[in-house]
Order: sequence, then structure tokens, then C-alpha cells
Amino acid sequence: MIAAGQRVFGENRVQEAKAKWPALLDVTSGIGLHLIGALQSNKARDAIALFDAIHSVDRDSLCAALAKEIAQQQRKPQLFVQINTGAEPQKAGVLPQDADDFIARCRNHHGLTISGLMCIPPADDPPAPHFALTAMIARRNGLPYLSMGMSADFAEAIALGATHVRVGSAIFGARPKAASA
Repeated sequence: MIAAGQRVFGENRVQEAKAKWPALLDVTSGIGLHLIGALQSNKARDAIALFDAIHSVDRDSLCAALAKEIAQQQRKPQLFVQINTGAEPQKAGVLPQDADDFIARCRNHHGLTISGLMCIPPADDPPAPHFALTAMIARRNGLPYLSMGMSADFAEAIALGATHVRVGSAIFGARPKAASA
């Protein structure tokens, strides 16, 4: 993909990215790395050092860790608040009704610059209402970027305002399943 000219890549896991990308970044200019998976607070240092955007900001403890690392490293990746539009208990993200207050805390309490919002609709729901809700929250909060849409629904996401889509499985195939113990 790099040889073909692709320059923006998403990664789900900090440790995988840390193992893969430093050598590639040394020999290839203009690469943008986006963390699209969940981020643990204890990996904030590595995430700030490596990624140009983090799409999974979803709790105050993570905001505090990110703010600390941004100040120490003097590096400011784009930050996206993850919205759990389906209120799914197994998914991370801020509930839609809590989004405005959370974004305000990110800005005013933690001193973070929030660039946009991210959502992943429930697998069994039509995605358009979730994309529209996320876009409405973004407009209300003056956020220009929307990370929403994956391989199966990216066209619909773009039609509803997505500026970033995740199409890795359409390009690279399904992620291998982890071996069970």
C-alpha cells in the first residue's frame, strides 16, 4: 500500500503499531498514523509519540493521561471523541446525551483540542441514524471532522458527512482471529 501511494493508515492496537511502524516511518515520508482502536491510559505515552490522530477518546482518566503526554512531548495529535451511539454496554464511548458535557470537559478541564467525533454503529442497526446523530453532535460542538463508516457502510457515512473512514478489511481482508487458549 505504501508503494502504491497510500499515506494514511489506521491501527487498532498501540503495541502492534509500535512494533511495525517506526522502521517504516524511517524510510517513508508523509505517513499519517491514526489509532482507531481503544486506548488504555497506560499507553498514552506511546500513543502520543507515534500517532497523528487518536479516534478513541472516551473518558476523563484517558484525557488526563493524554494531556500530560501532550505537554511533556510537545506533540499534538488530532483527538476524536468516541460516541457510543447505540449505548452498547460492550463498546467504549461516550453516550450521546453526555457528549456535549464530555467535550466541554476535554476542552476546559483537560485543555485538549478536540478535532472531531468517531462512532461505530451497532452491527444489527441501520448505520445512517447513528451517522446522522454523530454529525449533529459534531455540528453543535463546532467539530469539523467525523470518523465514521467502515468497509460495509463507508459510502453512507460519507454521504452523512464522514471525513475519515475505516476500510481496512476491504483492502487487507478480515483480521485474523486470535487463537483461543
